[in-house]
Amino acid sequence: MAILTRRNFVKSAAAASALPLLGRAAFADEPLKVGYIYLGPVGDFGWTWAHEKGRKAMVEHFKGKVVADYVENVNEDASATPVIKDLAAQGHKLIFTTSFGYMDQTLEVAKDFPDAKFEHCTGYKHGANVGTYNNRFHEGRAALGTIAGMMSKTGVIGYLGSFKVPEVVLGVNSFTLAAQAINPKIVVKLVMIDSWFDPAKESAAAETLANLGCDVITTHTDSPAALQVCEKKKIYGFGQGADMSKFAPHAHLTAIEDIWGPYYISRAQAMLDGKWESDDAWWGIKEGAVTLSPYNKALPANVAAASDKIVSGYKDGSYDVFTGPIADQSGAEKVKKGDRMSLKDLATIDWYVKGVQS
Repeated sequence: MAILTRRNFVKSAAAASALPLLGRAAFADEPLKVGYIYLGPVGDFGWTWAHEKGRKAMVEHFKGKVVADYVENVNEDASATPVIKDLAAQGHKLIFTTSFGYMDQTLEVAKDFPDAKFEHCTGYKHGANVGTYNNRFHEGRAALGTIAGMMSKTGVIGYLGSFKVPEVVLGVNSFTLAAQAINPKIVVKLVMIDSWFDPAKESAAAETLANLGCDVITTHTDSPAALQVCEKKKIYGFGQGADMSKFAPHAHLTAIEDIWGPYYISRAQAMLDGKWESDDAWWGIKEGAVTLSPYNKALPANVAAASDKIVSGYKDGSYDVFTGPIADQSGAEKVKKGDRMSLKDLATIDWYVKGVQS
């Protein structure tokens, strides 16, 4: 996300600002202090907004036993290190760093604060006091790809991505494979903007995809800007991280919604119970961490039913979009017929499937 200038203060949640952040003695009846590092603004209506909803759900759930602060608009570079360190120094015993680019900075700070616990979102490196967590967004994108494959008239669909990190590569591949299961000849035009949140870049990229003949576009960036271009162009699109239908009521077919609250509640409870351990959590549709927003009324019944079948398949384990045969862009076989890619391989994937044009 082309990050906005970071604000040099910690915003307080749940009346935490009434308590001094430094120099207090620890008392048994004090609430657990939880900190969050956000990549974008809490009002991005996408990724950060979804995490913020999860933070609020956690605070509400514990009714005074937990307070939570956040810092928004934190760049994914070395400047994140002092921000994470500040939260730890201020007594936050559980800290969530909510984007891939905070991985090494989180590990660095964790070494200096062994009594605090850290959880990094979408990463893969761990420590004694550092765990990782993620949502299987690609499961939802298989449903979106199914819809796109059925709704596209041109056989050319678009994918607006941010960075070539495993999360995004998974999304591109899942979307493409599901669409190709409907129409084997379908191609996916991929445009990456090297930013998570930059409405101007997102709009320009959506314009490019539309000009390339894409009649359905999905986004893996955090603002509704691309959807607003779809609305103007009278083509279809999907929301990212949250229901964005109010920004494009005709274009918005559905959205992947990220439901973080249950996970944040579970980890805060583990802290309160003295049972927190470094983990590698990866929740998905089955756990309710990934859902689809209500379908647009323009979606034909058979298309909605096909999407619902994908969702049901992930719930009962009968479906996995990463089941072979799967070839990469060059046509080389990467997954044999009948084999399923492991979560370990998915977590570090760095290649695109056949049919992706980047």
